[in-house]
Order: sequence, then C-alpha cells, then structure tokens
Amino acid sequence: MTHFSRLPFPLLLAGAISLLAGLAAGEARLGFDLPVSFVHLHGPLMVCGFFGTVIGLERAVALGRPWAFAAPLATGGGSLLLLAGAETSGAILLALGSMVFLAVALRVVQRQPEPFTRLLALGALAWAAGNLLWAAGAAIPQVVPLWAAFLVLTIAGERLELSRFLKPWRWRNPTLLPPVALIGGGGVLAAAGLPFAWTTFGLGCLALVAWSLVNDIVRRTIRQPGLTRYVAVCLLSGYAWLGIAGLLSPALDAGIDSLRYDAALHALFVGFVFSMVFGHAPVILPAVLKVKLPFRRYFYIPLALLHASLILRVAGDLGAADGLRMLGGLLNGLTVMGFAVIVAGTILRARRG
Repeated sequence: MTHFSRLPFPLLLAGAISLLAGLAAGEARLGFDLPVSFVHLHGPLMVCGFFGTVIGLERAVALGRPWAFAAPLATGGGSLLLLAGAETSGAILLALGSMVFLAVALRVVQRQPEPFTRLLALGALAWAAGNLLWAAGAAIPQVVPLWAAFLVLTIAGERLELSRFLKPWRWRNPTLLPPVALIGGGGVLAAAGLPFAWTTFGLGCLALVAWSLVNDIVRRTIRQPGLTRYVAVCLLSGYAWLGIAGLLSPALDAGIDSLRYDAALHALFVGFVFSMVFGHAPVILPAVLKVKLPFRRYFYIPLALLHASLILRVAGDLGAADGLRMLGGLLNGLTVMGFAVIVAGTILRARRG
C-alpha cells in the first residue's frame, strides 16, 4: 500500500484537469469564443473525468486496497485520452474504470451489508451502465439520466448513512425506495429510448427532496456553528436546486432542444451536485489527501456566488435571454474555479501555520 499512498495527488490532478477542460467546454457551448475542440465532451469530462475520478479516489482510500485505485486511474486516464483526441479509447477506459468502481462498491456491500452501501452500489451500477452504453455508441443525451442517477444516488446514500444519528424511524428506509426507483427508472427508460424518462426522473428528484427534508440530519446540524452549519447550508440550498431540476425535467420529454434542457441539467449538476461538493470538500479532502483544511467563514462567499450565478443562468434559459444565460454560465465556471483556489490557498496557509 506504500506505493499507492502517493497516488491521491496525481489522481486528483487528473480530476482537476478534467474539471478545467469541462468548464472550458461548457463556456464554449454557451457561445464564448474559446479555442477548444472538445466542446461536445463537456458532460463526460465533468461527470466521468472529474466527479467519477474524485469519488473513485475517495472510495479507494476508504477501502484501503491497492486494486481499488485502478478505478480512478482508469477514469483519470480515460479523460486525458478524450482530451488527446482518442475518444473511442477514452470512452472504453472510462467504462472500465466505472466497472472497477462498481466492484469496489460491491466489495463494500459485502463488508457492510447496509441499506446505504447498497444504495451507493446502485449509483455505481447506473454510472457503469451509462459509460458502457456511451462506449458502445449511444448518444450522450441518452445516457445523461444514468450519469445523473449515479451522482444523485451517491449523495443520497451518503446522507442515508448519516441519518443513523437521528432518532430511529422504521419507515426511513422504506420511504426512500420510491425516490430511488423513480430516479433509477428514469435512467433506464432514457437508455432504452422509451417515453416519460425525464418525467420519471424528475418525480424521483422531487420525492428525494421530500424524503431528505424529513430524514436528513441537516435538520439538526443547521442549528450548530462553524463547519457543521456551513455543510447544512450547502445541503439545504442544494436540495432546493434538486427540487427545481425535478420540476423542470418533465418538459424534456418533449425534446432536449429547448433551453429548458440547459436549465434542468445545470440546476441538477451545478446547483445540487456542486453545492454538495462545496459542503463536503472540507471534510473529504483532509481524509483523502492527509492535509489540514480548516473551515473559514469566507467559504460562504463562493457558495453564495454559485447560487446567484445559477439564478442568472436559469432565468436566462427560461426567458430566452442569451446575454443573461451566458453571464450566468460564465460566473458558474469562475465560481467553481474560485472555490478550488480558495481551498488550495487555505490548505497551504494551514501547512505554513
């Protein structure tokens, strides 16, 4: 394991490269004149190259087995191949990495057969299925609901784990089944090209928000100070965006050519997922990288900017105001990069201290 202890930093760097490239591709898709040739790879770079690699790294460190690092190695390498122009090879490597990630999740279930580990494994299955379909030639919009299910179910599984600190309630796990079934079912319907995929997925998002407001420990932690409250604010604001994504999703069954597609996807991936990233970074990064990342009140600044910029973007989408949409999208990207700089600076100051 000694040799593998050096892997987190280069793997995190591969994820960071995917993030920067994905953000650049996203800005180019909005209409900004950027010299990028991989505009069409915005989604794979963000979901598979960045989120997949970072989450895979976290799971590998937690499992503590050298073979588990093959997942982030493959996804990080696959995203670099995409950027190098070897899209077929990159897609295949991403699929292989997600399959190893699924094996890691199943190993965790074997070790700890709990509802939350099974839910995490279900999210891993959705990601692997989406990547296999994409590598086999499926169009990206066809697999986006599966990729979205991967992230949403992963977050739901992590929150379910923490719900054990609340007062026991025998309906907590059973009432989570309908949201999970709807979210996973929406991904399956989209992959099969069947109707009502986005409606099903959106209903699942709304049901998950309702479940979370009752069962998430955030109801208690929002009253506590410091990092605990900051994480709670990130979570609650993220749930608000998940609800908005759920409300917008049914319109996509009529077609993804409208600006509602941009609004729904970014309410989910930027509003919900990145809120979770902002909230959990001060907890996860120290565990993965073995560094100190003390909480600072200025962490609230990028969080507020993330939501404000996304409001601009969604308003521009729904109002067909290209200027407002582009401004919001530009600020989305700058805010994410700004948060990364703030986190890195905080870590460096903590090391000098």
